[in-house]
Amino acid sequence: MASFPTTVQPAYGFKKQNRPNVITVQFADGFQQRQLIGIAAHQNPKVLNLVFNVSETESDEIEYFLNERALDQASFTFIPPNETSVKTGTYSQSGTTITVTVTAHQLFANDSISIDFTSGSASDASFSVVSLTNANTFVVTASGSATTSGNCTVTKTGSSQFICKNWSKSIPYNNRATINATFEEVFEP
Repeated sequence: MASFPTTVQPAYGFKKQNRPNVITVQFADGFQQRQLIGIAAHQNPKVLNLVFNVSETESDEIEYFLNERALDQASFTFIPPNETSVKTGTYSQSGTTITVTVTAHQLFANDSISIDFTSGSASDASFSVVSLTNANTFVVTASGSATTSGNCTVTKTGSSQFICKNWSKSIPYNNRATINATFEEVFEP
């Protein structure tokens, strides 16, 4: 799976839209019923409108990458700016169930995270959030059974799969270029 070039970053001030998959039924008396549809982790795809103010050489790298994805119709991995969060907390593991406590974790079920266990004997790994107990506690499943507890660091990168259906390039100055691109989040294995 391709990853968007990390040598170039979008300019500050990009636009992020959420597009929840909602079905709405409106009755004659004005009553309206709304329901999210689809798999829970796929109900709110993001759309990013990005601007890259880069050298003409970097713009060629971006344009080549996007052209390749248009030709092979493949999605790519991209980490939106300022979407990575790192928080510390505590954990306890009983069997394969790890309960993690992090103040205001801001995670959802099925979010992908990595956990660095800084004390105790749990094994560092990448996990998918199994369930949320409350705004400060969530559960993940370990690959091996153990009984331990301690401190941990939880990292959510914000990395997702995207496609880019359209982009444009302008060259306002010698050796400088601006690329405007719309990245749409997709959900693929």
